[in-house]
Amino acid sequence: MVIIMANFMVRFLFCNLFICMIIGSLIAARRLFRNELTSRMRYHLWFLLFGLLTVPFLPVRSGSFSHLFPWFGNVQNSAVPAKSAIGQASALYQSGTADWMNDLTISVSQKTPSTLGLVLFLLWIAGILCMAFFLLKAKLRLNILKKSALPLQNQEVNGIYRGCLDEMKIKKDIPVYSTAFLKSPVIAGFFRPCIYLPIHLISGYRAADIRYILLHELQHYKHKDALANHLMNLASVIYWFNPFVWYALKEMRNDREIACDTSVLKMLEEDAYEEYGSTLINFAEKISLMPFPFASGISGSMAQMQKRILNIVTYHPVTFRKKLRGIFSYALIAVFLLGFVPVLSTQAADRDLYYFNTKNKDITYLDLRTDFGGYDGSFVLYDAAADSWQIYNMEQAVTRITPASTYKIYIALAGLDSGVITPEQSQISWDGQKNGLDTWNTDQTLESAMQHSVNWYFQAIDTRLGISAIKDYVREFGYGNQQVNGDTASYWLTSSLKISPVEQVEMLQKLYDNEFQFAPETIETVKNSICLFSTAEGTVYGKTGTEASDGRNVSGWFVGFLEKDGHTYFFATNIQKDDDATSAVATELTFSILSDLAIWNQEW
Repeated sequence: MVIIMANFMVRFLFCNLFICMIIGSLIAARRLFRNELTSRMRYHLWFLLFGLLTVPFLPVRSGSFSHLFPWFGNVQNSAVPAKSAIGQASALYQSGTADWMNDLTISVSQKTPSTLGLVLFLLWIAGILCMAFFLLKAKLRLNILKKSALPLQNQEVNGIYRGCLDEMKIKKDIPVYSTAFLKSPVIAGFFRPCIYLPIHLISGYRAADIRYILLHELQHYKHKDALANHLMNLASVIYWFNPFVWYALKEMRNDREIACDTSVLKMLEEDAYEEYGSTLINFAEKISLMPFPFASGISGSMAQMQKRILNIVTYHPVTFRKKLRGIFSYALIAVFLLGFVPVLSTQAADRDLYYFNTKNKDITYLDLRTDFGGYDGSFVLYDAAADSWQIYNMEQAVTRITPASTYKIYIALAGLDSGVITPEQSQISWDGQKNGLDTWNTDQTLESAMQHSVNWYFQAIDTRLGISAIKDYVREFGYGNQQVNGDTASYWLTSSLKISPVEQVEMLQKLYDNEFQFAPETIETVKNSICLFSTAEGTVYGKTGTEASDGRNVSGWFVGFLEKDGHTYFFATNIQKDDDATSAVATELTFSILSDLAIWNQEW
């Protein structure tokens, strides 16, 4: 949980860099299209921003920062170099099982920003609590105001108010109260809105001023600005640390008041525009800034008032042509802003989901909770001859995670296709550096390296390929999330490359059927290297994988296929736990499930 919080915070902060860019782009777009957009459209543009501000908290499948910026993957997923870590991993080796079942993996330290990320996360939460406290105080002040306010008694003002309701065709009876605790009129409340008028305004009123003020407040009601208030409050709480968000909220409030002014002007005769502006000027010195974050009103800063007066002076009724241009401009800006969605998800990279189209597929959903015991994970089985699937835990089955040593199948495939190794000559000399297992400390062929899961052998192939060629092969294979960041020693162990169990099965089928269109001998060599054993019952091919973190085995894989009675069954098992989630456990679990399904005898 600590790591999840830390990683979320790191990604969230990077999200905020994009949010700053989005706000800057939005402000620039508003200025660029200021002559095309109506005041109401300029105000509504900010609601697009609200939508984007929610994206970092949604599990949206998208491109990630590491895809756009490779250095980000290095920062977040920095692992201990393989050579230095291999020697520390011997404690993770489990004896007492078949040699190929054990998968020795390097244990990496958790991601370097974890401590800093956790501190930042706690600071963020502390800021949220402080902001929530101030909002609560404002809410309590508003409640005190409501209790102290009295129903409006002035019949003349009441008459003006009823006339305003009729003008705006508002049938809901919105209560009006008078109070001595306000300097400027406000409307507050979402479900039960009420208008509050200061006593000094009522006592020294001009009928025209009262009418304009009430029309303005009712425009807030008509356009549901109370909802906007709550959204702005929520944004200010969550993004309290981001000055760009605060600036955007200030501009949104300005645009809201200008939009309300414009809506009032639409109701007036042209000769009344100046009088409405005069009302704002007359009250500019008397009114204060908005005293409650949950309320909307006619008040504002002097800078805001200047903008509003300028809008009134330059106001002209919107022509049909301008409205069409405004709609087109708004749509253009919206499409541009929504293009940022793929880079704003903080969860996409951590729990990237594979879209598995289940339509027209024969799928049997298994209940293997008892079999899995205390382990999380999934089991996927595909019968190619029957074109049928059996799946346990679909959610986990489509969740991409680190492939660990199961990816060595495809390193071998790339090495053979590129000529780094050949079917006839696959030996790579040992560099003399002692590793965790004695079987690793010798020259290796593809067969021996695959059997003993020799990390340095496959890292040597990757080194000779180069990171550019690796990326090309990963894209050609269509392997998982296709993200290769970091160095050749770590990207498939605990770094950027991830794949789901369903994709593991689909990849194995591609290999089996040579959908990659590689040389037949290349495919056959890889298949032979992962051949585990043959019996009278059939032949089993497979590869194990274990992910270790901070000395604990947190994820175990067993993937492969078996040939029996004219059927080819492709399978993938993944188990996850805080510790003891090894490839050996995943393997034993797989054969137990296959035995229960009457597909393979447990004697192996």
